[in-house]
This record gives sequence, structure tokens and C-alpha cells, in this order.
Amino acid sequence: MIATQEEVPSRQQTRTGTVVASLEGVSKNYGEIRALRNVNFAVHSGQVVALLGPNGAGKTTAVKLLLGLMPPNSGKTRVFGGDPTNPQNRLRTGAMLQVGRVPETLRIGEHIDLFSSYYPSPMPLAEVLAAAGLEKLRDRKFGDLSGGQRQRTLFALAICGNPDLLFLDEPTVGLDVEARRSLWEEIRRLVERGKTVLLTTHYLEEADALADRIAVINQGEIIAEGTPAEIKAQTSGKRIRCITSLKLATLLQIPGVTDVRQDRNAVEIHAREAESVVRALLARDASLSGLEITSAGLEEAFLALTQNNEFGNRQN
Repeated sequence: MIATQEEVPSRQQTRTGTVVASLEGVSKNYGEIRALRNVNFAVHSGQVVALLGPNGAGKTTAVKLLLGLMPPNSGKTRVFGGDPTNPQNRLRTGAMLQVGRVPETLRIGEHIDLFSSYYPSPMPLAEVLAAAGLEKLRDRKFGDLSGGQRQRTLFALAICGNPDLLFLDEPTVGLDVEARRSLWEEIRRLVERGKTVLLTTHYLEEADALADRIAVINQGEIIAEGTPAEIKAQTSGKRIRCITSLKLATLLQIPGVTDVRQDRNAVEIHAREAESVVRALLARDASLSGLEITSAGLEEAFLALTQNNEFGNRQN
């Protein structure tokens, strides 16, 4: 179930804990390209934290630094209060990344057994298979799996060591709706057991449904941070959906309209406030139907934040 804005503060109060991972004034360069710019970012225990940003914003670099896969050029990276490359800290982390290869000739059960052997107190195999929805695929070779099945296997390998801190980089790419929702439920169950999750995703609905906190990164800088409700509150406005005979160019000329797009047989109108725009629509189109009005969502907030940031950087 997606939490309402009223539910979010109470969820925050019960889950905010100590800092388990952080970037402290971190910058990272790839040659002349600056991937991160003096970033300060913290993940608290018992939370799902979503790191959002456009392609190339610095999300993957941040995750790799926290995993100890590369050093920063400046600043400090901390996991469980120490160096992320410390073996004891690595035994408490699990990761599902978009990079890397898994041997295709091993069966799913064999992969999980192998990864579990790296950890002192792994989850039972049956529990891992159930969590990832792989019970019927235990004896299937990785090379014979579909894209969605491979993704669920990578999730199983990330959680099989029973880690306290879990990094999930685009975990639901390639999953159908049912499998995606099932994975959401499993992530919620992990957090209810006291685990901490750092999530990167391009599915803003996913971040809205799962995250206790959201950080938006763009061009190597954290440009916004807060609960989903707080992020959405940074962008005022309404979304109006309707079926109309008016042309998109005509709709854009209505005072208060900021954006218009066609969505199948309907149009979606973004406006600073709805009342005057709806009155104008009804005055111009007596046949208007299917009228729906909702508050601006995370997608609108994300686009406004990142586009404004890019414009500001160009101006500077």
C-alpha cells in the first residue's frame, strides 16, 4: 500500500536511526569529468533511502564509493562508522548492481549457496528463494533465465547473506507489474526486520511507494532531500486530465497552464492552480469530458528540480 502524506511523518519517526552510510564532503573525478561535487549524504538505519537523478547525475558513482569499489578524490566515505573496504563492514552489506557478470552455467540454487558461503550468518536457501520468487527455478541455469528472472536472481544474491545494509541499483528493471510489486513487499519486509536499503531507480512511483527519504542528485550535486511528501511539496501545481477537442497549442495559451501533453485519447495539463484553468476549458469546449484533477506528483517535482538545476548551472 502506498503511504499517504499524513502517514509519512509517523513512519519517519519510528524508523530514523543512526547513520550507517555517509558521504562527507566527497568529490570524485574521472579525468576532467567531475562526477560528484562536495557531496554530503547520509543513510540512517531502518530506512529505505531513494537516490534519484537523471542518467549521468552521479548515482552509480555514489553507490560504488559507499561499497568501497573506488576511492574519492576528496572527502570521506563511511559505512558503519568505518572504511567501506573493511572486511567486517563488507560482511554486513549486500549489493545488487547493474554491472558485473554471473556465470551462466551454474544453477540458481548453486549461485545462492556460493554467495551465502561468503557470509557468517546467511539466510536459509528456502527463505531466499521465496523472497525472490524463485522457488520453481532453483535448478534452472542462470543462462537459461529470462531478463526478469535474472533480475530476481541478482536480488536473491544481494540478500542471501542477511546483510544489515542493502544497495539496490535499479532492482526492478525488466520485471512485470506483479513481480515488481512482489519485490516491493519483500523490501518492506526487510526494513521491518531492521535492515537498511539504499535504492536507485528511474521508476518514480517506486521511490514514492518505498522510500522514507529521497535525495535528488543532478550534475554531481545533491539538490534536494526529504520525505517523498517534502520533495513533492517543493513543486506546487495541479495535474488536469480530460478529453477535449481543443488543440494542444490552444491549451498552452490558457493562463496558468505550464505544460500540456497528449496521453492516448486524453490530454494531461499541468497548471499552477486548477480552478481558473478548468473554467477556461469548459468555456472553450462544451463537449469536454473525463475531467480529473490531482495534485502534482513526484514526477513533476523531479522534473522541476532537475531542469531548474540545469538551467541555473548554464546561467552560472
